[in-house]
Amino acid sequence: MVTCLAVAVALVVGAGAQDSRPDSTGTPSVLTPQPSTAGAVATVKSQDPPSTPQPRTDEAQFVFKKKVEEVVLHAVVVDPQNHLMTALNRDAFSVFENGKPQRMTSFRHENVPLALGIVIDNSGSMRPKRQKVNEATLNLIRSSNAFDEVFVVNFGEQYYLDQDFTSDVAKLQAALDKVETWGSTALYDAIVASAAHIRQDATIKKRVLLVVTDGKDNASQETLDETLEQLQQADGPVVYVIAFVDETKRATSTIRSLQAISLNTGGAAFFPKDLNQVDAITKSIAYDIRDQYVIGYKSSNPMAGHAYHAIDVEANDGTRHKLRVRTRTGYYSESPAASR
Repeated sequence: MVTCLAVAVALVVGAGAQDSRPDSTGTPSVLTPQPSTAGAVATVKSQDPPSTPQPRTDEAQFVFKKKVEEVVLHAVVVDPQNHLMTALNRDAFSVFENGKPQRMTSFRHENVPLALGIVIDNSGSMRPKRQKVNEATLNLIRSSNAFDEVFVVNFGEQYYLDQDFTSDVAKLQAALDKVETWGSTALYDAIVASAAHIRQDATIKKRVLLVVTDGKDNASQETLDETLEQLQQADGPVVYVIAFVDETKRATSTIRSLQAISLNTGGAAFFPKDLNQVDAITKSIAYDIRDQYVIGYKSSNPMAGHAYHAIDVEANDGTRHKLRVRTRTGYYSESPAASR
């Protein structure tokens, strides 16, 4: 099993060697490890100057302490017709952990800033798709909260932090335009490394990854199971996926894997059949992100060591309509060694 330290170092040095891929100006875009001690997590830096620090918001109170004192869920609720339910109150929700009801300690429903990672496939088959994908992604970024923090990772066989956290749309566009399509698809590696980066360097606790790909993972060191475990760390991101895959028998395993990654974190997976659908999908994701309920509770089921806590959230609008709540399906509590 890959440790969190190994995951973070993977983003820093790629597949065992420091990355010195030149950017469009000929200047290397280097991901370098910072000095760290045993048990600490390395950080990543891009070559660009650091962006202006964003102010912390009230959401900073919703944090995961070392012993997971408060569990925070970001939930989306839809009706049987898949319409967003945006006017529910606290009493409409019930939270269960490992089958036991939990008492909510906090509840919010408002537009708060988020940390957003854009993780885009840069393999050769994506070349004809990148222009429309980039345009749709930029529309998502432009519709976001002014205090959002966004970073961009382009990946093929390797993955590159082409822009670290910033709210500067011009910098994000420049990173998206670094289209050097070639090589294989190390999808899981890129997701795990990006999740580690957002956990350790984001100053905002509402965290989302948008992953765009058109192929099956064929180059990662991480497995699907390892990827799911890393994403289900207590402060992990919600993952949305846009995947251009043929809905054939051959693609079934890829579709199921991407659905598992999104649904287990409280996100959603989209499989457009036409490039022209991408803009509408990113708009749908933007609505999802902005209409999340933030639910906090203190676990009544503390477990020592590295343990998995299953989560189920139910919602009732006072009718017989069956409402569906989309949120993370569980989390791993930290081991004593990891929380020191």
